[in-house]
Amino acid sequence: MIINATGFITQVLTNPATGGETPYSVFVPHHYDARQPYPLIVFLHGTGETGADGVTPTMVGLGPAVRQREHTFPFICVFPQSQRGSWEAGYSDANRAIAIIDQVQANFNIDSACLHLTGIGMGGYGTWSLAFRYPERWASIVPIAGGGRPSLAATIKDIPCWCFHGENDEVISVEESRAMIRALREAGGQPRYTEYSGVGHNCWDLAYGQDELYEWMLGQTLRRHH
Repeated sequence: MIINATGFITQVLTNPATGGETPYSVFVPHHYDARQPYPLIVFLHGTGETGADGVTPTMVGLGPAVRQREHTFPFICVFPQSQRGSWEAGYSDANRAIAIIDQVQANFNIDSACLHLTGIGMGGYGTWSLAFRYPERWASIVPIAGGGRPSLAATIKDIPCWCFHGENDEVISVEESRAMIRALREAGGQPRYTEYSGVGHNCWDLAYGQDELYEWMLGQTLRRHH
């Protein structure tokens, strides 16, 4: 499929077994040239954007930050949508997200060594979960205001990680991220960790609002850490 549109566009994933269609959003850089490969950011939204319209996930978190940089943003971004309220690896929403990533890689010229996974809240949990399940896929992970399983830290210690959390998060305790960072460091990893003092659950506007994050992502590739 040749896609010439740029900016935020809606795509559809068709379930081959049922014929059911799931819409999702993709951001395509304004300078997109199908002859050259682009890095990809996968964004997993939080609980509040659960649904099936395919557009709401672009309204909170990464999407607004991309819109502020729309004409220069260098990444293709994909915004899958959870229908059941969980990004846990192996369950239907996560499996659909992986299928959507595969479809985006088929439809666009994506550098397979430059897939970056990020998410907020429930999507922060999903970022850790999909990193544990598919560690070989990600050039970097950026879990925000989430939590993971410290006992699995060794499986992802070599994936470049930049984790963010608000110190006063009243929804998901900052201890969740602290525990993961501690476990990664004990396993020999070198994660970056930013904890915003005095900030509650929404620390993602601060995290995604800094250009340094995207510059850091551009510097991470599978070629560097495998």
